[in-house]
Amino acid sequence: MIALTAAALLTPQQQIEQPLLLLEGGKVAEVTSSAAREIPTGCRTFNFPGAVLAPAYLDIHIHGGAGHDVMEPSEDGLSRFEGFLAQHGVAAYLPTTVTAPEDHILRALEWLAKRIEDTAATARARPLGIHLEGPFLSHTRRGVHPPENLVAPTLARFERYWQAAQGHIRIMTIAPEVDGALEVIAEASRRGVCCSLGHSDSDLSTARAAIAAGAHHATHTFNAMRPLDHRQPGLLGAILTDGRVTADIIADGIHLDPSVVQLFLRAKGTKAAVLITDAISATGMPEGRYRLGSFEVEVRGNECTSDGKLAGSVLRLDQAVRNVMQFAGWTLQQTVQLASANPAAVIGEKSKGVIAAGADADLVVLSPRGEVQKTILGGTVSE
Repeated sequence: MIALTAAALLTPQQQIEQPLLLLEGGKVAEVTSSAAREIPTGCRTFNFPGAVLAPAYLDIHIHGGAGHDVMEPSEDGLSRFEGFLAQHGVAAYLPTTVTAPEDHILRALEWLAKRIEDTAATARARPLGIHLEGPFLSHTRRGVHPPENLVAPTLARFERYWQAAQGHIRIMTIAPEVDGALEVIAEASRRGVCCSLGHSDSDLSTARAAIAAGAHHATHTFNAMRPLDHRQPGLLGAILTDGRVTADIIADGIHLDPSVVQLFLRAKGTKAAVLITDAISATGMPEGRYRLGSFEVEVRGNECTSDGKLAGSVLRLDQAVRNVMQFAGWTLQQTVQLASANPAAVIGEKSKGVIAAGADADLVVLSPRGEVQKTILGGTVSE
């Protein structure tokens, strides 16, 4: 058994001062305080004075990092990428595809499915499933997704992707106004896929129809969407006002002005807002040209562009947490939830994103300002 002590422990429901956390067999065995319980005899004890224990993060929309794109079938590249995520507090993620020729997407889904089914324990972030972003997107709001590869959603096409991914598609971004979208949303939702509305020029009524069909999330809110209009609010009107819909944002200070981050957080609150990175292979790398799926992206400073349009980010999830604290004045406890419990809830993961008896022992040790000091995966604490 392993015992952890620190200055505080954060969960969405409470903050425990001087916590005592017991881990066993890769799981959380007990959550208590040093005042309420002595450390059991024989425990390996790790103390983190002045630090905060929190659930490790989940990134449900990420294309790559550390020089690797997740659609490239490279074991070494993916391992480097997963190690990079772990260094920044991320325990689990959804490798996210981009629109490409169908054979390219199918090969990527097959490769990623094999990686997901490899259950060997590692000290790296683990893929929990796949986020299929494209090709069921709006031409009008496609962003940098190649227009020649966008296709209308059909049950047959969805079935091909589903079979290639061996049932591991957890999120699918889809534009609800595209012909065939509502039927595919209903079928994908029936199979447990989180249908996420995005890359869309939808009006309000179509967005509401998609939510009624089963869609319950929104992809990088405000970006690649019809702008909010006070008489024709469109998709954003549904996202910001419907309590059944969770939604994510890229809080890098580039994709959204900090004032819009504040507006979003006031609308969605602590339970329905989610932080993502939309990070590409350039994350953690020098400036230059990098791959995103089948095309190249230019990276200068913290901005990623292709043909003058934003093309993902080089944001890390730990930085997104700190940005929200700065942009909106939220506490660390409030903000950590947006990167842990909330994304876990979006994909129905009950053992991730929480610190509770029986949950996976995936933890991040933070400074009071949110800087990552250590990541603990599967209850393994490195010296």
